[in-house]
Amino acid sequence: MLNRRNFISSVAVCALAILGGRAATAFPFVDFPGEKSKDVSLAERRRVPNSVVEQMPPVNLPELMKAFDGTEVKSIADWEQKRRPEILDFFTKNMHGIRPVERPEGLAFTPLEADRAMLDGKVIRKRAKISFKGPRGDWSFNVMAFLPKTDRPVPVFVFICNRALEKYVDPELKNISFFCPVDLITSRGYAVAVFKNTELALDDYPPYLTGEKLTVQDPVFTNGLYACFAPARTYRSWSAISAWAWGASRVVDWIETEPAFDAKHIAVIGHSRGGKTSLWAGATDPRFGLVCVNDSGCCGAKLNHVPVCLSETIALDNLVNPHWFCRAYREFNGRDAVLPFDQHWLAALTAPRLLYIASATKDYGAGPWGEFLTARHASPAWELYGKKGLVEEGPFRPETPFHRGCVGHHLRSGEHNLNRYDWSRYMDFADRHGWRAPR
Repeated sequence: MLNRRNFISSVAVCALAILGGRAATAFPFVDFPGEKSKDVSLAERRRVPNSVVEQMPPVNLPELMKAFDGTEVKSIADWEQKRRPEILDFFTKNMHGIRPVERPEGLAFTPLEADRAMLDGKVIRKRAKISFKGPRGDWSFNVMAFLPKTDRPVPVFVFICNRALEKYVDPELKNISFFCPVDLITSRGYAVAVFKNTELALDDYPPYLTGEKLTVQDPVFTNGLYACFAPARTYRSWSAISAWAWGASRVVDWIETEPAFDAKHIAVIGHSRGGKTSLWAGATDPRFGLVCVNDSGCCGAKLNHVPVCLSETIALDNLVNPHWFCRAYREFNGRDAVLPFDQHWLAALTAPRLLYIASATKDYGAGPWGEFLTARHASPAWELYGKKGLVEEGPFRPETPFHRGCVGHHLRSGEHNLNRYDWSRYMDFADRHGWRAPR
């Protein structure tokens, strides 16, 4: 999801016109009957009812189980040796960019303090610095973890935090945030390891207006950890989302050195652009046994080959956040409905591990129906392994989680956010799949 919503509201139409983007509102705006006189927002009044658009099936959806050369994918071997590698390579080169390295040289973990008891001794806080070397310099970032006080290793969520830590993940736990409810997480027997995405790569390159001209910033990536590896950004250089996902993997490297964590049960979770990041982290690092994708929207878990009114587009994401993806991804601006691929391919790269996609009813920009369809259409990857993907236990509706398969989903009432309800459902899903059962 875009991180500058007020800005989007004012330039969305202009942006799409400039870049030739497909308007997500392919169907005309309509008013709800009798709503014009009520005190409701413009977005609410112009929202197309679910029955008109949001239950539509995808159109001309590219096949997941057919390789680029046209051969059918019929076995695990076909998937693991051919189809999965070519999908991963495609998204690397055309969306998220090529990384200069995976596990870097000089990777080191330095405790920043002694373990500290908190919340009346029920929670333990760990803090560490993760440092590494590149051919052009060194870099480091911090991780902060909260664990329930117990004598056994605990499963852990790696949380890609894209909001201010002091406000949304208070290190002192004087104010428990809904965004990262440490009390709830630890009381359920889980740990959470948090890092701030911008400690790795910046997330602030907005376009701006000069007179009547809309100018797009095109960062060369000479800041952050990028400068450790290359002098400038190229056409297929790794993007910010890839860099943040890479950072999540470095947190896993640290977790594997800490006996207090159950390194066999590591989840990754992110919200909005953090959700896009968690999806890519799960695709690139098989150590994430559960991938939680919260309100990620376009270029995350939302399917493009379906009209979802008011949802964002590839052109708009590339305009407002040109650092999120590699430059090559701009080739797909305006082609959302006719792409030769779609996000169910990316979601399927998590198979046969656990995947959970969540949406919110009023998160119009994310296109909840499109996110649900990605969960549905990625499921054949799990079926190859004899597992169930998304098991639809009822209609697509709020507060009705689907947890029986290896692909989970819920639609929460409310707006674009991550809250205690979401966290509870993620942990319910992990519980159901044996993460805290006797092992």
